[in-house]
Amino acid sequence: MTSFLAKLCFGLSQFLMFQVLTAYDPTKGFVSLPFNTSVYHIQKPYDKQENQRYSFKNGVHKLWVFANDKPHTTTSHTKPRTEIAIQGYGYSSGVWEFAADAYVPKGTTGVCIMQVFGATAPHASTLMLRVYDGALMYYQDTVLVGNIYNRWFHLNVVHYVEAAKVMVYIDGLLKLTADGRGGHSHAFKCGVYAQTGDSFRMESRWKNIQVLKHI
Repeated sequence: MTSFLAKLCFGLSQFLMFQVLTAYDPTKGFVSLPFNTSVYHIQKPYDKQENQRYSFKNGVHKLWVFANDKPHTTTSHTKPRTEIAIQGYGYSSGVWEFAADAYVPKGTTGVCIMQVFGATAPHASTLMLRVYDGALMYYQDTVLVGNIYNRWFHLNVVHYVEAAKVMVYIDGLLKLTADGRGGHSHAFKCGVYAQTGDSFRMESRWKNIQVLKHI
């Protein structure tokens, strides 16, 4: 097992050297799984109807939340959110990918728009992509794109569970390779989840959402 992981990590390092400056199709070698309401649900403030914080029109998922909204359950102490939780494709091994086109309107800040849920305590997530003043960031540590406001961009997130690596592509370019954070099960989520310094209104839009598995 150790030898296999060493070879996998070496292969990844060689693979990444080629991709950093080259546009690449991150879905190559993956199969797209059916994506419909049987595999996801909407997490939203517990006292609101779904249509008060979410819409799906002309192929676009629109999610919004307010800084003074309630959490998603009566027992949660987390900040407000409206997220597409893809728990029908929870996973604990293998190589999995989330792909979608995303849009964040100007003014939305202090918010997580996508996460790989699941990690070893004290962490709750393996990856968070956040927006601060238009910059798309890995948590609050690394700027991936300086300004993503008011335009559609294509996002791919690839999670190598055994190798404990997560890779983020924006418009086909590799922007981040980060270490995993452990955990026994994971799931993809996207939408708006308030973080430190959140704006009063937060919104993101999504289309062409895919969950893929390496074959």
